Amino acid sequence: MLPTLAEVLELEPVRRGLPRTVAGSGRLDSPIRWVHVAEIADIAPLLRGGELVLTTGIAFPEEASGLRRYVAALAEVGVSGLMVELGRRYTDELPPALVRAAEQAGLPVVVLRREIPFVDVTEAVHARILDAQLAELRASERLHEIFTRLSVEGAAPGEVVRQVAALSGRPAVLENLSHQVLAADAAGSEPAALLDSWESRSRAVRPDGRTGYDEASGWLVTVVGARDEDWGRLILALDAPPSPRETVLVERAATTLALGRLLDRHEASLELQAHGTLISGILAGSYSDAREAAARARALGVRLAGRRLLGVVVRARAGEEPERLTGLAEAVAAAAREVGLSALVGVLDEGSPQARVGMLAALPPRVDVDPVLAETARRLRVSAGVPEPVMAAGSVVDSLRDVRGSFREAEQVADVVVRSGGDRLFHRLSDLRLRGLLHLLRDDARLQMFVERELSPLLEHDAQRGGDLTGVLSAYLDCGRNKAMAAQHAHLSRPALYERLHRVERVLNVDLDDVETCTSLHVALLALASVRRGHP
Repeated sequence: MLPTLAEVLELEPVRRGLPRTVAGSGRLDSPIRWVHVAEIADIAPLLRGGELVLTTGIAFPEEASGLRRYVAALAEVGVSGLMVELGRRYTDELPPALVRAAEQAGLPVVVLRREIPFVDVTEAVHARILDAQLAELRASERLHEIFTRLSVEGAAPGEVVRQVAALSGRPAVLENLSHQVLAADAAGSEPAALLDSWESRSRAVRPDGRTGYDEASGWLVTVVGARDEDWGRLILALDAPPSPRETVLVERAATTLALGRLLDRHEASLELQAHGTLISGILAGSYSDAREAAARARALGVRLAGRRLLGVVVRARAGEEPERLTGLAEAVAAAAREVGLSALVGVLDEGSPQARVGMLAALPPRVDVDPVLAETARRLRVSAGVPEPVMAAGSVVDSLRDVRGSFREAEQVADVVVRSGGDRLFHRLSDLRLRGLLHLLRDDARLQMFVERELSPLLEHDAQRGGDLTGVLSAYLDCGRNKAMAAQHAHLSRPALYERLHRVERVLNVDLDDVETCTSLHVALLALASVRRGHP
C-alpha cells in the first residue's frame, strides 16, 4: 500500500521541519504516489494526481484570486497534499485566502516551520513508495506460486476458496449461475451470517465487467469459467474498495478454479483403472471395431461377445466424500464376483463433479436380471463402507453399440436418486418424470440461464420487496391454472390471488392466459426448485 500523507508527516526528515496542518486535516489518509518539488504557479498541468507538492511559495500569485485559482487547479488534478516551507516567501503563516480555498476544496495543506532539505523528504518518501511497490510485487509472486501449486495438485474448489479467505482475511464464496453456494469460507466470522439469504442478496449484485466491485454490498466479484463457458462467480466480501492485490487474488483464484474443473484427475488401482479406461473408451466410441473392445475385455477376464450387456452406475449418497469412490468401486467389483456376475468395474470421470462407479455387466442369455442386481446390491450395502450406496441400472442391450444408451439411462437415474432419495436396492429410468429430468440438468449452465431469463425479474422483485409472487405463480401453475384451487393452496382469497397474478404479469411482461407461456414458466419454476435442492 502507498504511504498516506499522515504517514509521511511522521517521517524523520519531515518531522525535523516542524510540520503543522493548516487545511484539509480530514484528508490526511490520502495516498502519496510521488513527491514533486515545484516553484512555479502553473504546476497543475504537469501533474497526474496523487502527488505531494513541495514548495517554498516564492512563485505563488500575489492576489487572493490567483491563490484561489492555484489551489483549485491542484485540487482538480487530484493532488494529495501541498507542503509549504515558511521563511522565504512567508515567515509566520500562509495567506488566509489560500488556506480558506484549500479547506473548501478539501486539499490538505501543511506548513514547515523550519527549513529542511527537500531532497531528504523526497528520498524518504520515495523509498517508502518503492518499498510498497516491492512488497506488492512480492505478494503477487507469492500468489502466483500458491495458485500454481493448487492448479498442479488439482485442488478441490473448497481448498481454493479456503486459500482466498486465508490470504485476504475476508470471507470468500464460490457460487454457480443460479446463485447457489458451491463452497464458502467465512474467514473466522459466522458462516450462518455470511450465507443467510444468500440467493436474494447475490441476485442484487451485478457489477460491470468480469471483475468488479459493488459498493452497496462491499463485494468484489469475478466470473469463473473457461473456454467461453462461464459457470459461476467467486466473491470476496470486503468492507472497503479492493486493493490491487485483492483484485489480483480473486482473478488468479478464478483461473485456478476454471482450470481445476477442466483438468482435475485422481489415481485409482491398476485393475480399476484398466476397467474404467475400457468402459470410458466404449462410452466415448473410441473403438471403431466392437471386436477390439470385446478382445480387450476378454483380456481383463470379462467376456462380452455373445452376452446381453447392462450398464450400471453406483454412487454414494449426497454428502459422501468423492475420495471414497475407489473403495466403493472395489466393493462393487467384490459384490459382483460373489454373485458370479461377470463385469467390468471402474471409476468414471474420476476427480470431476460427475465422478461415479460404472459397471458393464455381461449376462448369460437366460439369466433373470432383477434377482442378480438385487443380490449384488444387498452384498454391496454390507461391504461398501458408505451408507446405502445408490445403484442405478439402464436397459439390457444386445450389442456394444447400444451400451452408451444403457449407461446414459443409469446415470440419469443415479443422479436424481442421489439428490432426491429412494430406498430401493436398485433403480431404473422408469422412475423418472419431468422433475427428475430437470433435477438431472440442474448444473447445466444452459438450464440455469433459461431459469434466469424466465424468472429473474420476478425473483429480483421478491428479493427487493420481501414478497412471494414466485410462490403464488408456482401454486397457480401447480394447480393446473385452476384459480380457485390455487387460492386455497396459497391461503389467499380469490381477489387477492387475482391481484397478485396481475402483478406477476406486469413484472414478467407476460400473459398468463397463454398456454405456452405458462408451460415455459412452469418448467422454469420446476428447474429452479431442482437447482435449489441440489445446492442447499
